[in-house]
Amino acid sequence: MKSVVTIGLGYIGLPTSALIASNGVPVFGVDINQNVVDTINRGEIHIVEPALDKIVKKAVNEGILKAGIKAIQSDVYLIVVPTPFKGNHEPDISYVQAATEGIIPLLKENDLYIIESTSPIGTTEKMADFIYSKRPELIGKLNIAYCPERVLPGNVMFELVHNDRVIGGIDKKSTLAAIDFYKQFVKGELHGTNARTAEMCKLTENASRDVQIAFANELSLICDKADINPWELIKLANKHPRVNILQPGCGVGGHCIAVDPYFLTFHFPLESKIIGTAREINNYKAFWCVEKIQNEIIQFEKENNRKPKIAICGLAFKPNIDDLRESPAVYIAQKIKQNHPPELTYFVEPNISSHKLFPISNYEIVKKECDLLIYLVAHKEFDLNEVCKKTLSFVEL
Repeated sequence: MKSVVTIGLGYIGLPTSALIASNGVPVFGVDINQNVVDTINRGEIHIVEPALDKIVKKAVNEGILKAGIKAIQSDVYLIVVPTPFKGNHEPDISYVQAATEGIIPLLKENDLYIIESTSPIGTTEKMADFIYSKRPELIGKLNIAYCPERVLPGNVMFELVHNDRVIGGIDKKSTLAAIDFYKQFVKGELHGTNARTAEMCKLTENASRDVQIAFANELSLICDKADINPWELIKLANKHPRVNILQPGCGVGGHCIAVDPYFLTFHFPLESKIIGTAREINNYKAFWCVEKIQNEIIQFEKENNRKPKIAICGLAFKPNIDDLRESPAVYIAQKIKQNHPPELTYFVEPNISSHKLFPISNYEIVKKECDLLIYLVAHKEFDLNEVCKKTLSFVEL
């Protein structure tokens, strides 16, 4: 039976490792964070994702899933590490290269190397050249491919199985080898292509979503000036058989939609006008929300001759998850914290127990004590129709 090494045990790497292990394939997960490694080896998880805890616990107890800080020899290597930015939104593939460098001494003929990390176009080919520069005896003898995830946080374990996957190898042999690997645990259709097209496909999907959200957010800005309820407007517009407008919010967050479009705007600045403008609109929406909150606070002071007790409700980038990466809610909370007395400012995020910047309060307590409830995320724990207090909501009521 072939074994798998997964480099990176975060929001995608751990669920992917758990899924593969649940199909009886031995998996060794690698992470540079010793606490993450220890947590997984206890059969526990360090992220919030429905159903993941039970799958990890079972796989660890059966000895199929193990974790460590250094890779071991295997047959399949999955690279699932972050691809952050350098300055000026330049994509940084140093994590991918470092993960790759760590397994180069372990590689052998017919091994399968797959990048799942979101990557600039051409990254898979660059890593192939990097591997072969260190191990020239393996030229043409490895299978090297790119296969991006396309899952929704909060439903990852289902979507990893049932969503279609795009798989692109550096050659046809690599594509077929990667398809054979994924079909062991993916029920969705597997679409073979080349590595560059697969890399572009991932960026295209998220840039498209960003543009669609930007349209909804821009509508909400227009509606605010025109004194129109944007959610009612969008519901009515969507009655058209060929219109499907998304919902506005306080911006765009997460490590995909808020990030991936920059992979295109950085390398193709002249060609990505709509994509770049969408990024500007979605970033501006958070600034706009801060201004609306500050105006509401000033109005309260005028009417009551005192500063209000306020609660910022929601810090995650989307409902019902603990992921705060690139969250516009975090940016808004930081700005409000800077300008409002700390003893009058409360922060509520039901999916985390603590935060280094924000003291986390209990929702049931603050909604009784605060003068102004500010809803930034529509978590299931929130009563968005709360009528006992003044509310300011940037999500649909």
